[in-house]
Amino acid sequence: MKFANIFILSTGRCGSTTFARACNHFTNYSSGHETRTSKLGIERFAYPSFHIESDNRLSWLLGRLDREYGNKAFYVHLTRDVESTAASFAKRKGGIIAAYQGAGIMMGCKEKDQRLIAKDYIDTVNENIKQFLSNKTNKMDFRLENATEDFDRFCLLISAQGDLEEATNEFNITHNAS
Repeated sequence: MKFANIFILSTGRCGSTTFARACNHFTNYSSGHETRTSKLGIERFAYPSFHIESDNRLSWLLGRLDREYGNKAFYVHLTRDVESTAASFAKRKGGIIAAYQGAGIMMGCKEKDQRLIAKDYIDTVNENIKQFLSNKTNKMDFRLENATEDFDRFCLLISAQGDLEEATNEFNITHNAS
């Protein structure tokens, strides 16, 4: 079945850039990574039809995503081993973890261990996504560690067309490494 909109929901640092690049090999969908992050209001969710969007920030905008796309879209919950994801976040300066801990969500948190902060963030985001998806019909879980098998299943579920072999090969390339 072909879907007008597909959203890859994740914590980040788990293959979201790679996923978008893999989808660039499709001929019946466009694909992007964080393409509307600077937009406000209705423009934030004005994705083109037959588009696959990978954006970890959508996990903080799930109510609005639901209002705009609800059960009409297809959703992928992209995850990676928690320890590997936390280690990747801990290597970076700034970014979403700084926003999560600093003056943001965990305001006043004095924890110095960036891995612990990242694990708390990962748990929070993954639970938000699971709750959002609990009443969705068109969805799948995707583990980066099972990328080849999960991507093949994804392609079947969305009726992807194009160079599927080259698309799958993107998961053998490290994109956006810490």
